[in-house]
Amino acid sequence: MHLLISKKIVVYFLMFCFLVSINNISFMNVSFPKISEVEINGLNPDERKKIEDIIYDSNFKNIFYLDKEYLKRKINSINIIEQFEIFKNYPSTLKISIEKTEILAQTKKNGFDYLIGSNGKLIENKDFILELPFIFGDLDISEFLKLKSKIDSSLFEFSEISNLYIFKSKRWDIETLNGNLIKLPKNNIEEILNLYVRMSNEKRINEKTIVDFRQKNQIILNEK
Repeated sequence: MHLLISKKIVVYFLMFCFLVSINNISFMNVSFPKISEVEINGLNPDERKKIEDIIYDSNFKNIFYLDKEYLKRKINSINIIEQFEIFKNYPSTLKISIEKTEILAQTKKNGFDYLIGSNGKLIENKDFILELPFIFGDLDISEFLKLKSKIDSSLFEFSEISNLYIFKSKRWDIETLNGNLIKLPKNNIEEILNLYVRMSNEKRINEKTIVDFRQKNQIILNEK
């Protein structure tokens, strides 16, 4: 009797394995809908094509097998992008919503022209943009973003800057649109810029003047 029950168990087990195998084969032969549409919002046509190429070159055949982490890494490599979200609209549409970085300034590095984004990345630049300040010197983007934050916290308007100069000591000079050159100290930048604005409003500073704040408790004015 015990032997008979054991044989039944073996038979049932074999039948189970057979059915599972059949189901697995059927599942593997299921044809999932391919990604038929990619919607990318927030970029111009040339920029959208870069992301479309990433998707198709990565051989993402359908949404179910889409590796979102891989796709995120590839999209993050596009320096113009500040942040983005990826949505799967089943069964076959991929939606990507993108926010571009704010372009703050421009510079030259290793003989090439670049734009500087608020995301701290350099973006290749083919055209000089007159409205943006140009940064001279061996640029450390993190130092520039620190300066930008201090300027934004002061009364001085970033839009009044024509050129910026950074030195090895990480000290900055600011050249304004009216031709003034502000030599900043390394510390207390917000206070110094507020003082500059007050002096300008009081007509104590003429155009095309070098305003030297580098010495503590001393202001030196020289005509250019």
